[in-house]
Amino acid sequence: MSKLIIPKDYSPIIDLKQTELAIKNIKDFFQLNLSSELRLRRVTAPLFVEKGKGINDDLTGKERPVQFPIKDMNNVSAEIVHSLAKWKRLTLAEYKIEKGFGIYSDMNAIRADEELGNMHSLYVDQWDWELVVDNSERTVSFLKEIVVRIYDAMLRTEYMVYELFPAIKPILPRKITFIHAEELLQKYPTLNPKEREDAICKEFGAVFIIGIGSDLSNGEPHDLRSPDYDDWTTMNEDNYEGLNGDLLVWNSVLEQSMELSSMGIRVDASALLKQLEIKQETNRLSLYFHNKLINNELPLSIGGGIGQSRLCMYYLRKAHIGEIQSSIWPQEMKDNALKNKIHLI
Repeated sequence: MSKLIIPKDYSPIIDLKQTELAIKNIKDFFQLNLSSELRLRRVTAPLFVEKGKGINDDLTGKERPVQFPIKDMNNVSAEIVHSLAKWKRLTLAEYKIEKGFGIYSDMNAIRADEELGNMHSLYVDQWDWELVVDNSERTVSFLKEIVVRIYDAMLRTEYMVYELFPAIKPILPRKITFIHAEELLQKYPTLNPKEREDAICKEFGAVFIIGIGSDLSNGEPHDLRSPDYDDWTTMNEDNYEGLNGDLLVWNSVLEQSMELSSMGIRVDASALLKQLEIKQETNRLSLYFHNKLINNELPLSIGGGIGQSRLCMYYLRKAHIGEIQSSIWPQEMKDNALKNKIHLI
């Protein structure tokens, strides 16, 4: 069910024309900083992939991809991508990208099963990136290093927005806080995962939660993850599981946490086998992507996605992602939003 949050006394800081100018500046500036920080080259990304190859991102495994038949290929089915988590590793191999370098792309997707709201849209746009690593870098400390470098790019971009629009004051903390999902559970044992995210983000402003996908001490994962891209079962130096996580910030307009990025060190062959067994999905091993990974034909990597519209929404202190991107919304949501100075594009 769609849900609209109306912030009390909300009024946009900048108008529609200024917003469009700001969106372009933010996207141009941030992707330049991201590519420089991580040594990434831009590559062209697909909007759809062939069904049945195991290339599309399955997200939590429950979301249905948008499909269509290809007339000129005997009606073979294609799927609109959810994200490019697995496609990027294939591309790293195809381009023969060396260790310490990587790729990024402008990813556009449709997620038809999304529950529409202030931060959730049918249309998804993000920077999908992937970096080649070696086995010695498959550690939580290396994951944290990459997170800090991405966060530094976010800090610089926020200051650029302030220079363009002095009414939008920088609010990101200088440093990001790291916490494992199990530590977060112990800190807030009576709260559900979303409430725990809200509490930790309100306290620290910007947080990276490590270990998304494996069961915690309460027998439940912090959140669901597909078994075939992020490694969420390898033990880290603190004896917790997980080499992945989510980057969240405190959204002062909506007064709740806001996920800006999900990323992680990707599965190697052993982690893939382990996670497919846990999810009882070993039948995937016959698929094109999984077969290449098991046969060590793909490089080890770390990668993730960074929401473009969400990042702009956060920087510009907007109440709804529809103030940043053009999508489809329930008529009731559009009417209520307009009454409260939230103009959905």
